[in-house]
Amino acid sequence: MVIELLTAHASVRKYKDLTLPKEKVYEFIHAGQHAASSHFVQAYSVIYVTEQEKREQLAELSKNKRQILSAGAVLLFCADYCRLEKAGALHQKDIHYSYTENLLVGAVDVALFAQNVAIAAESQGYGICYIGGVRNAPHEISELFQLPKGVVPLFAMTIGVPDEVNEVKPRLPVEAVIHENGYDSDKYEELLQAYDQTMHAYYLNRGSNQKDTEWSLQMADFLSEPKRTYMKEFLIQQGFEMN
Repeated sequence: MVIELLTAHASVRKYKDLTLPKEKVYEFIHAGQHAASSHFVQAYSVIYVTEQEKREQLAELSKNKRQILSAGAVLLFCADYCRLEKAGALHQKDIHYSYTENLLVGAVDVALFAQNVAIAAESQGYGICYIGGVRNAPHEISELFQLPKGVVPLFAMTIGVPDEVNEVKPRLPVEAVIHENGYDSDKYEELLQAYDQTMHAYYLNRGSNQKDTEWSLQMADFLSEPKRTYMKEFLIQQGFEMN
């Protein structure tokens, strides 16, 4: 049953006009907290955006108006070392979170936490969509939500009652992502060509937003140009020197 739920995931970008009850959101967040956490630091926080004006500003800044404005709930997920600084202060100790390792720990903690929230929501029939567009305007979004040093907004998530049904995108074949006892890059040419054929057929025949393309071409186009080069400056501003 759980595996069927996981393999049925598809992002939902259009929701029915129904607000999630606050207790339901808290239930999902509580489930998220039970994800694994490196050394149990729990280096995450979430901003539950309930004010309409702030939701509209977040939608504008992240360039995701349709998802954010129609969702039943909007959550902003952050890596958080501010709370850990407060924990250290209880024992008159300074914590040092500026290192690259701590940034990685925070990012992984946030991802595990958020995915638990997503699964909890989907298990009850809700749809979700991750919003990486938050990183389009990290300075402005941090100011909007009064994020202190040590806190970094990584992505948002919309949750709601789906008003659309999307097909599940075919994933890479398992053989492309699993390597037994050592990394094997020689297999990629054959596997990626086969996957391109699968994705080309999917894109041409799906229910909406049909297009004539393939996965490897999309990835080549997407990754051939630098993206969000201001993120390093922003991370340093928030206290992550990445030594």
